[in-house]
Amino acid sequence: MKKDIIIILLTLTPFTFLVNFACKAAKSNTKEKTQMYNKLTKAEELIIVHKGTEPPFSGEFNNHFQKGVYTCKRCSQKLFKSSDKFKSHCGWPSFDDQIPGKVVSTPDPDGIRTEITCANCNAHLGHIFTGERLTQKNKRYCVNSLSLDFIPENTAKAVFAAGCFWGVEYYFQNATGVISTTVGYTGGKTKKPTYSQVCSEKTGHAEAVEITYDPARTTYETLAKLFFEIHDFTQLNRQGPDTGDQYRTAIFYKTPEQKQIAEKLIQQLILKGYDVKTQINPAKNFYPAEDYHQKYYQKNKKLPYCHTRKKIFD
Repeated sequence: MKKDIIIILLTLTPFTFLVNFACKAAKSNTKEKTQMYNKLTKAEELIIVHKGTEPPFSGEFNNHFQKGVYTCKRCSQKLFKSSDKFKSHCGWPSFDDQIPGKVVSTPDPDGIRTEITCANCNAHLGHIFTGERLTQKNKRYCVNSLSLDFIPENTAKAVFAAGCFWGVEYYFQNATGVISTTVGYTGGKTKKPTYSQVCSEKTGHAEAVEITYDPARTTYETLAKLFFEIHDFTQLNRQGPDTGDQYRTAIFYKTPEQKQIAEKLIQQLILKGYDVKTQINPAKNFYPAEDYHQKYYQKNKKLPYCHTRKKIFD
């Protein structure tokens, strides 16, 4: 047995073995004992963590009435529907109802007001008032804009695999028009796989990122170009030091239009002289990865180790 292990080790270069092992070990051991949430600005932290209040009429969502869903800035849980938002002229976003079970009401210590918080992460949202008769429901959830994010009603999704999903998500999560990103597993046969199962290379799944975006602010082609520019699509079943079919380069299209765009861009790359290894496959079930993988670099304030952007398209 020891002889077999020595032979295996000798077939790998020291750098490749050590880096690839370190990467997988890091992913397996990074799980936090406590839940980690979205990174907050100092102003957002003042409101959400320290229970402050933003100045009236200053918030982004005070006079915002686009159709969609308002989510928690800290944990992204859906809190309020746009159909429950109304003009209260109080200076803060106002809703007369919550998405059931998503908002918790707790009397303030002074016994005068009632605080509202996110049921998932306890983020401070604002206060709830009753008896004002501003709507038929006779409630006003008075919320700080800085406690909220917004997902418009008309959104689209894209799924890309380009090596370690930590680095792929890093580049997409701040791209213009991107609403949210989720890292996970897709393209294989195993239902609800774990990270360790995917690493065994027996599931057929690739590490991938599911992107929700606003078609009014960006296009699928723009996102697909970014996909090609942030990884080496000429590598087969690997990306940098990470090896295995879970690190393959692939586009999982959701519509015929997405497939056509992917094929068009690959032809452009071939004409530029690239030996493209990117697969184009129909999208299958997407299984979100364990929570400690989500927004990894944002949470840990690090930079991708095997993803950099290289401008390719004009």
